[in-house]
Amino acid sequence: MKSDIEIAKEATLRPIAEIARMAGIAQEHISPYGRQIAKIDLGYLQIQPQRPNAKLILVTAISPTAAGEGKTTTSIGLGDALNAIGAQAIIALREPSLGPCFGQKGGATGGGLAQVAPMAEINLHFTGDFHAITSANNLLAAMIDNHIYWGNELDIDVRRISFKRVIDMNDRALRMAVTSLGGAQNGFPRESGFDITVASEIMAIFCLAENLQDLETRLGNIIIGHNRNKKPIYARDLNAQGAMAVLLKDAMNPNLVQTLEGTPTFIHGGPFANIAHGCNSIIATRAALSHADYVVTEAGFGADLGAEKFLNIKCRRAELKPDAVVIVATIRALKMHGGVAKADLAHENLDAVETGLANLTRHIENVKKFGVPAIVCINHFYHDTEHELELVQNYCRKELVVEAVVCKHWALGSAGATALAQKVKELADSKTAKFAPIYDLELPLEQKLETIAREIYRAKAIVYDAKIKARFKELTDLGYGDLPICVAKTQYSFSSDSALIGAPTGHELQVRELRLSAGAGFVVAVCGDIMTMPGLPRHPAAEQISLDAKGEIQGLF
Repeated sequence: MKSDIEIAKEATLRPIAEIARMAGIAQEHISPYGRQIAKIDLGYLQIQPQRPNAKLILVTAISPTAAGEGKTTTSIGLGDALNAIGAQAIIALREPSLGPCFGQKGGATGGGLAQVAPMAEINLHFTGDFHAITSANNLLAAMIDNHIYWGNELDIDVRRISFKRVIDMNDRALRMAVTSLGGAQNGFPRESGFDITVASEIMAIFCLAENLQDLETRLGNIIIGHNRNKKPIYARDLNAQGAMAVLLKDAMNPNLVQTLEGTPTFIHGGPFANIAHGCNSIIATRAALSHADYVVTEAGFGADLGAEKFLNIKCRRAELKPDAVVIVATIRALKMHGGVAKADLAHENLDAVETGLANLTRHIENVKKFGVPAIVCINHFYHDTEHELELVQNYCRKELVVEAVVCKHWALGSAGATALAQKVKELADSKTAKFAPIYDLELPLEQKLETIAREIYRAKAIVYDAKIKARFKELTDLGYGDLPICVAKTQYSFSSDSALIGAPTGHELQVRELRLSAGAGFVVAVCGDIMTMPGLPRHPAAEQISLDAKGEIQGLF
């Protein structure tokens, strides 16, 4: 069996100018990065109206397991299949982070015959957007310490600086650090640390900003800490927002690539959904909606994380109205939610599949609460049995009143997802979607978090100490009570405990910290033991990646 990178290397890709023309974008509006990658001029995109009948399709998934679900692969296969049946489609995805590429999860370009390309370039550095975000973030961090070094005119309390440096790599050693050691010439020592770039507020701002002016305003609204009177200090107080925006100017132009079958694909921005809002940029999604009849986009991890944030945060912010949701499941993952060990997944086990269906059921019920119709994609693996597939399809049709379509896009490309494309097109064209977020922004912050915990996670309560209670009041008193909530929690469970697989009920959501992302425009509730700087596994993927004698990349998925 060929690896993903071997399949990608054998593909014949079209010149990127040709892909742009297919999307209705003239050559003067693109800036090529080699033969198969281009940035699209933001000024051009800003004046393009959304197509009046454009349909927005969200691809999400059940709670992820070590078996994998193939959400990005399905997004690509569906986009290709929509074009194959004559429905003009564009795909809008997130950019890969280097952390998972060299860690455990892998890249974000799909797999098999359902890939975006050039695969290696997209997964490794791409057009440098993440490096620009990292640089803008660390410029602000440097300006904070520099301001303190030169007299601290703003009276910043070094004990209450909340802004951290970032790096786009999994590195647990940087979670906690002491800076400015080595004497007076190096500044004033203080405790700090690093987050991974994709968890940073600047990544969130990058994906939620509408234009360069909005970007600069939001950067200026970042709260970096407090002064000795406990008043917030903003990035604009340091006059940092202008230089930060300059570093991000070119990165704000969305990236255009193609699938192996030539479907135009925007890839732009990439926050993690377990510790950030998990959606690609508003700019890229709107660009797709102005150049296609059907737009396929995805949100990270399971529907309790990425889809919830897409629907409650991104759609509300960008005034988007999704027309259909595809929930990806695999027989393998359903078995794991049914209690089967990874080593035993190749054996038929109808009881485990049936037990695992509780997780899929929960996600379908949750999506329907937003008023958007759903369909299930069963992402096929070669050892799935007909009995297992029929069990899931019959259950979905009879018990949940949704269709479940078996798809083989990994092995067959668009031909393996044609049936799904036809059903999704019918669903999106049905105009049955009545989208609405599940909470009003006027509700108090606590009630918004309680609504998510109750309606999406089925928790009986949210649990927090007196400091968190005081923090809720502080944020409200500062004028941020009307912001949406972004929950940072484990992706493996509906709860804040990764060991509670399936569809747990009656649990308590443990809230450890509240972080204000004033620039991004939401409040982050950090729950359980979730980390904003991941670590590498015992044997990271980096151990298998190398160059051969010809300088070709080997071992990249």
